[in-house]
Amino acid sequence: MILITGSTGFIGSRLVEKLEANSLDYRLLIFPGSDDKTLPQGKTYDVVLSSLEDRGSLRTAFNKVDTVFHLAGIEQEGSQADLSRFEVRYLETFTNIAKEAGVQRFYYLSHLGADRNSAYGLLKANGRAEAILQNSGLHYTIIRSSWLFGEGDHFTESIAGLIKKGLGFYFLPGDGGVLLQPLWVEDLVTALVWSLDMSETVDQIIEVGGPEHLSYREVVSLVGQEINKKVKFLNITPVQYSYFTQMVENRMKKPLINVYWMDYLSENRTCALDSMSRIFEINPARMKHKISYLKG
Repeated sequence: MILITGSTGFIGSRLVEKLEANSLDYRLLIFPGSDDKTLPQGKTYDVVLSSLEDRGSLRTAFNKVDTVFHLAGIEQEGSQADLSRFEVRYLETFTNIAKEAGVQRFYYLSHLGADRNSAYGLLKANGRAEAILQNSGLHYTIIRSSWLFGEGDHFTESIAGLIKKGLGFYFLPGDGGVLLQPLWVEDLVTALVWSLDMSETVDQIIEVGGPEHLSYREVVSLVGQEINKKVKFLNITPVQYSYFTQMVENRMKKPLINVYWMDYLSENRTCALDSMSRIFEINPARMKHKISYLKG
């Protein structure tokens, strides 16, 4: 039995579809207040509703579970997110209960650049979480992923939204030259499922990304081309960009970006271009071939 957190999110909902397609047994651990409309409809799910503080319900969730995919994250809450509590204290509780339940493998989805000594809050929290898992006594697989794209993402759709706002220009931190390695979400979830049968991925930190290094400016330009909008760029300092993300988060009911964008755009977020093909024998899709959903 596989237990999934974050199953109603961008990545988790697609993992559910992939597990269904492969006829694998799974259970969803859903947090109170989660929106389950993203899950495939027309099916009855094995669900446990619990917070990460409710030890009793968590123990119920782990009944007969041998594998965990911990995909839940709260960085989309922006400055309101308590990363120390969710990524560190809650994860420590979660892994302790998983060990008591006899879980054989625990997956954690992290970010490229994760480092417990990072100056950036999100990446520091990811690094601390990785350390907790490595010291938990559980067999683990930590996936450090590049920025993911696909319909419903908080990456390309956010960029498209900013372009459509019609400000006349698009803010870039610095010269917009920071390198990203966009990875199609379907390629990631395929790798997650395939890795279940790959012993060489056990007790490993694996860095994955798409098949090309693109500057942030190039990414924005690709999005603009897809939605038939000419993009005019305005370069601002990283400090000014941080203020910009904070302003957007504070003034929009559903902000397109938040303060953690600067964490990911602070420096190059890349890994080996052959990571997916070398480790999982998957030839990942190029970004320009898989963003037609933006036209809608």
